[in-house]
Amino acid sequence: MRYLTILSIILISLGTSAFNTNDSQRLYLTPVNIGAEAPEIALENPDGKIMKLSDLRGKVVLIDFWASWCGPCRRENPNVVRAYEKYSKAKFKEAKGFEVFSVSLDNNRQAWKGAIEKDNLSWKYHVSDLKKWKSEAARIYGVGAIPSSFLVDENGIIIAKNLRGKMIDMELDKHVQSL
Repeated sequence: MRYLTILSIILISLGTSAFNTNDSQRLYLTPVNIGAEAPEIALENPDGKIMKLSDLRGKVVLIDFWASWCGPCRRENPNVVRAYEKYSKAKFKEAKGFEVFSVSLDNNRQAWKGAIEKDNLSWKYHVSDLKKWKSEAARIYGVGAIPSSFLVDENGIIIAKNLRGKMIDMELDKHVQSL
């Protein structure tokens, strides 16, 4: 009996330590699953204009959660740029094209804008509520770590998650017309 009590205490300690981070604002929620409809995101771009994910219905969309302060995100950005340059001009089987919808978990507008420019993130859909880990979009999508991505088909259905590097190409190639 004593062994079970000690084991229970250890397991409870391990379980709660997963929620204790240096960033007390971090969210831990159930992520949106493949096959689910992508929840709406409507946030401001760097110039204060509201941009909506639903405005891209009909296209294949890579929703990319990232931040200027996130080293792994910044290292992944060249892969997203490469995919955008390659697939934004591609012909898709059923979709009307490809777009990246970047959701920043920044809390500093200037740092966010500077990273967009420095990393050559040339697409026009950049949004943030500047609330870092308290971002409503991150909460809705269950994002607990970044970079994090969701690939959405032309009907607004999530078809893949957490694509990195060549995985982006491998998934998008399934939806591109053969030459």
